[in-house]
Amino acid sequence: MGKLPLGLLQQFVLVARVGNLSRAAAQANLTVSALSHQMRQLEERLERRLFARGPRGVTLTVEGCSLLEAVGEHFDGIEHAMTRYHRRRHESLTLSASPGIMSSWLLPRLPRLVAAHPELELSLQSASVLVNFEREPVDVGLRYGRGEWPGLHSERLFGEWIAPVAAPELVAQMGNADPADLSQWPLLGDPHPANRWLDWFARFGGTPPKRYVAHFDTVDALRHAALEGLGVALGRMVTSKSLIDAGRLCVLGNNYLPVADAYWLVYPPRSQEHRGLQVFRDWLLTEANDYCAQMPVLQHDDAAVN
Repeated sequence: MGKLPLGLLQQFVLVARVGNLSRAAAQANLTVSALSHQMRQLEERLERRLFARGPRGVTLTVEGCSLLEAVGEHFDGIEHAMTRYHRRRHESLTLSASPGIMSSWLLPRLPRLVAAHPELELSLQSASVLVNFEREPVDVGLRYGRGEWPGLHSERLFGEWIAPVAAPELVAQMGNADPADLSQWPLLGDPHPANRWLDWFARFGGTPPKRYVAHFDTVDALRHAALEGLGVALGRMVTSKSLIDAGRLCVLGNNYLPVADAYWLVYPPRSQEHRGLQVFRDWLLTEANDYCAQMPVLQHDDAAVN
């Protein structure tokens, strides 16, 4: 077998810890195909299967776990030893956020941050899975949930509320159907475990359908189905606003249901003294306060549903 190149083992540790070839390739400045080829090359040289590959990423086999346990801590030691030779640029800030809040809320506001703080260098990562701050070089994140992430500082930005949304094509197709009587409309199943359509009908009246047109496991898939005119979705208003403003989605009726989940600024303790984070945090909280002032409904979530 000969000596294994340290680079192969280093990339193995990265993929094993990230659990996703695309994200690992981005961190290693490689293409996904190149990194995948390296992992197969390592498996061939070791004559062991290290990864189980699936549609949502890669997981370690028993042999892969053993290898990670054997070599991972040594690379951690090397990285720790080298930290004294690297000085973190306080003007550089790496942020992770879900595609929805990134594209619909954050990106339209970033020109104001860049204009006010041209010295700040941003690196943005859009991902549906939560970043692991202990293993990945990310300084701060935007998350949707209850603010309960152990070991992280969480600051609430604003809440969320939901309402029925549909494509204009579906509205035209339904003709004179009453938007307030959703029993007449084709409804798309809600991916939330509690099925928030039940909360919707309980709050505003009406009878839930016996069947939905289709069910989806992610909010993104649900939104795309609504955009294609497949049916009516319960849309998050914060992340759907740009689509509504552009006329690609219409809100049916005038009822809005607040939910208990909210949007949060989160960061690990190591980022507290990061000057770039301090600048970004102050700017973000100002933007969030201005947004809440324009959207009073966000401030009244005492009747929010889970």
